[in-house]
Amino acid sequence: MSSTSEADPAAPGAPRRVALVTGGAGGIGGGIVAALTRRGFDVVVGDRTFRPGREADLREKADPAARIALVEGDIADLEDHPRFVDEAFTAFGRLDCLVNNAGVSVASRGDLLDVSVASYDTNFAVNTRAAFFLTQRVCRRMLAAEPHGAEGARSVVFISSSNAAIAAPERGEYAMSKAAVSMMAKLFAVRLAAHGICVYEVRPGLIRTPMTAVARDRFDALLAQGFTPINRWGTPEDVGRAVSSLAAGEVPFATGMAVQVDGGMHIHQY
Repeated sequence: MSSTSEADPAAPGAPRRVALVTGGAGGIGGGIVAALTRRGFDVVVGDRTFRPGREADLREKADPAARIALVEGDIADLEDHPRFVDEAFTAFGRLDCLVNNAGVSVASRGDLLDVSVASYDTNFAVNTRAAFFLTQRVCRRMLAAEPHGAEGARSVVFISSSNAAIAAPERGEYAMSKAAVSMMAKLFAVRLAAHGICVYEVRPGLIRTPMTAVARDRFDALLAQGFTPINRWGTPEDVGRAVSSLAAGEVPFATGMAVQVDGGMHIHQY
């Protein structure tokens, strides 16, 4: 790991780094925003809409020294990406980290043979297509800017899912879209490594959020039977800690890897 220097953003007195977190208004995104602020980041929070008082809610768990900016935008609308990215970069004058957290899941779980074209297209439009083209545009801007600080100081983090690797036929379109995100992280890792930008994939497992409420009873019953080695629901804060550690540059000699934040659910057991 690189030693701390005057150019290192983590050095005392250095400017705070800046992260963009898509889908950051709540749920896992809110946990990521809070954790990043505690790691010395100012954060641009992107989301489709913000209800009144949302910024105050985010600040409750954030480092008081951090600045938070809100940028509205539907990342599935590719034509709006130029405006969205420009506002994200200009909010605090730079971006050092992109966290691709925004995503959708299935409206209701059901038979793989009944997946609709609309549900399939929505999952891929938001989880895969939007994340790819947003990362492409943000990274062009990052490469055009002077690098800030030490090795690993700039990063891209993709939030995928344990279903990127664990088959879930009752939410097949979601699982397929997240498997594509897993490969996307590897591809960008190869493309950006020479420029000192590390790319990571974080795979949350059972995380207690409004998105997982539809399956809460099912997984509560499984946890009662000892479903995972760390046998509990995860929290947005669990995911936030993992993301902020990666974004802080604490593993600069690694890129393209998947970090499982799932209580060990991915471990094959007999």
